[in-house]
Formats: sequence, C-alpha cells, structure tokens
Amino acid sequence: MLFWHLGATTAITRYAFRDERMDLRLLLLGAVLPDVIDTPVGLALFPAVESLRLVGHSLLFAATVMSLVMVATRRGRPRKKWMPLAVGVVVHLFLDAMWADPETLWWPVLGWGFSTGGGGGAAASYVTALLANPVTWVGEVVGLGYVVVMTRRAGLAQRANRVEFLRTGRLNVPIRPGP
Repeated sequence: MLFWHLGATTAITRYAFRDERMDLRLLLLGAVLPDVIDTPVGLALFPAVESLRLVGHSLLFAATVMSLVMVATRRGRPRKKWMPLAVGVVVHLFLDAMWADPETLWWPVLGWGFSTGGGGGAAASYVTALLANPVTWVGEVVGLGYVVVMTRRAGLAQRANRVEFLRTGRLNVPIRPGP
C-alpha cells in the first residue's frame, strides 16, 4: 500500500507537528521503509514465515531507527532534520494496524516467530488476498487523493517547485490552523 502510506503519513505528521519546514523526503522514506525492508525478504522466505511483515514492522525496528537518529545527531537542527525518518516508521506501524499482529509488533519479546498472513504457504495467495481486500483499495485511493491535492497545492507541476522540493524536502503549502 504505497499511496496509503505516503499520503496518510504526510497528512498525519503535518497536522500533528504543524511544522511547515519538516523535511518530507525523510518522512516519506520512513513511511515506506518497513515495507522496503520486509517485502523482498518476506516474498523470498514466504513458505517459512508466511508474512510480508517481519522485523521492519516491529517496535524494535522503530526504536532502533529512533535511537540511531538520537545517537548520530546533535540536539537542534541536525536532529530536527533527521527525526522525520523515525516518525515515518512509527506512523507506518500505526497505519498498518500492527497492534492486530502482536507477534510481529513485539518481536522478539513474544517469541522469534512473526504473525502469519495466511495464504497457505504461497506468497501469490497472500498477495492476491491483499489485493482483493476493499480496505486496501480504499486506503490507496485516500492516500493518492491526498498526494494529488498536495501536489497541486504545492505547484509541483512547475519545474522550479519540484526542484525546490527535491532540494529542501519542503512544500510551499501552509498548514491551516486547527479548530
């Protein structure tokens, strides 16, 4: 679920932290990092683990990323720049409702195994079931909708605005005040 993670993570984080200067490049990397790590490994080892959610979907991984950011950066600007990476990973776990897969979320506290996704040992069956789930498609549409709206509001169709986003990770879109 690519657009669900990109769009929803951006929306949640922008409005929770209200930081227009946040580097969204690092946030977006964190938003997909658990899947980038776990999906290829899960597909390769599917008959043994029966899941695409492995170590990257655990609190241990999120805590490790956060700890690395804290240890590798000094207080102030350097830490503020890299913190969105860790925030993106944590929001990913929330958006995947990982509390429903405690064996994976709390790995290795509850044991060395991961929550299984079913599929009877075949990765193709697992992926087919995921793609047949209407919740998957609703999430993708919502995420894509937010990405499209933000792309238009930021004027990313114009080359100068795209270059500025790629250089700074910032969108020139004000965050509206809350209620």
